[in-house]
Amino acid sequence: MSAHKPGDPTTIKRLYGRSIGKPLRAYQQDLVDNFLPSIAVPLEGPVTAQRLFGFDRPLHFEIGFGGGEHTTFRADLLPDHGFIGAEPFVNGVASALVQIKDQALGNVRIHHGDALQVLERIPDGALTMCYLLHPDPWPKAKHAKRRMMNDGPVRMIADKLKPGGEFRFGTDHAVYLRHALMVMRRFTDEFEWLVTGPADWQNRPSGWPETRYEAKARNVFGHEVWYFRFRRK
Repeated sequence: MSAHKPGDPTTIKRLYGRSIGKPLRAYQQDLVDNFLPSIAVPLEGPVTAQRLFGFDRPLHFEIGFGGGEHTTFRADLLPDHGFIGAEPFVNGVASALVQIKDQALGNVRIHHGDALQVLERIPDGALTMCYLLHPDPWPKAKHAKRRMMNDGPVRMIADKLKPGGEFRFGTDHAVYLRHALMVMRRFTDEFEWLVTGPADWQNRPSGWPETRYEAKARNVFGHEVWYFRFRRK
C-alpha cells in the first residue's frame, strides 16, 4: 500500500461538501435500500477485481461519478472490464443505480462515500483507467487544499495505475484548470500527457460521453470544457 507523508498539506484528509439533496423518489429509495448493498464495494479489506467480480479483469475507477452517466456508458461499452464508481451525493448514487438496474450492468460496483477510502485499498498497479470528471472546483484560494487535483490524491492515482494505464480528467472551470495543470507538471516522471495540439484538450475524445453536468455547464452557463488524458509511465 502506498505511503503518504504525515502532515502533507496536499493530501485530502476528509471529504468536503454536501451529501444529500432533494428527497429520493420511492423507486430510487428502494434501490438505495435493497439493490445498493448487493453491488456495494466492501468497506474493509483490499479492493480487487477478483474480490468484486469473482475473477481478474481490467479495472476502472471513477472518482465522483455525479449522476453515473459516464460510468454506466463505459461499463456498457466494455462489458469484460470491471468498474468502480465512488460518489458521496446520495442523489447521484440513486441515479446511477437506476441506470445499472435498467441496463442490467453486472460489471459495476458502487461506493457511496469518499473515493479515497476505496482508492487507497486498491493494490498498486491494479487500475487500467482512472477518471476524475468535473470535480468540485473549490474556487477560493483558501479552499485549494480541498481539491481532488492535489499532490496527495494524484500521487495515489499514479500508484494505483498500471504502466500504460490512463488517467482522464475533465473540467469546465478555468481556475481549476490552471491549478490542475500546475499539479500535473510536478508528475512528469509518472505521467505522459497524451496531447499533440489544442484540439486534444478542446474536443471530447472518442468513448468519453457527455454527462448531464457537462451539458449544463456548456449549454446553460456557456462554459468551455477541457479534456485531458495522461498515460502512466
